[in-house]
This record gives sequence, C-alpha cells and structure tokens, in this order.
Amino acid sequence: MATASAVHILVKTENEAQSLLDQINSGKDFGELAKRHSTCPSGKRGGDLGEFRQGDMVKPFDQVVFNEELLKVHGPVKTQFGYHLIKTLYRS
Repeated sequence: MATASAVHILVKTENEAQSLLDQINSGKDFGELAKRHSTCPSGKRGGDLGEFRQGDMVKPFDQVVFNEELLKVHGPVKTQFGYHLIKTLYRS
C-alpha cells in the first residue's frame, strides 16, 4: 500500500487558509505559520503528520497527498475538520 509524508495547516475558514497561503507564497515559513495558526495538534510540530498510508486520511486530504505535485503547497482543501493547506514531502 502507498505511503506518504505531509505537513499541513488546519484552520476554520477558507479566508484564513487563503491568507496563510498568500503569506507562504510571499516567503513566510510554513512550519512557523503552522505552529502559530493550525488548530490541529500537529501544529506544535510545524504541521508534521509523519508517514501515513493511503486511505488513513479523509478523502479530499488523501486525494491531494497522493495525486498532486510534491513539495508544493496545495489548498485551501475543505474537509469536515476545516480548511487545510497541504504540502506532501514524499510518496512511496
């Protein structure tokens, strides 16, 4: 089964996610923004989710991680938890 590693930032609103994406695209550090803004417990680790298997995450999240370009920040991606910015570090 396919595995991947990703970092993400989870926030409540699409506007907040878009604002953070704009900051990342203008050079702000993803990990620092995750520590300050993410509502997910992984935020304390700069958004690091570690390695997980395909199917472990909710479908919209999984689809980005296992199909979109590596090392690029994707989002906002809406799930039942809120809005994510997702950067896939690797897939195997």
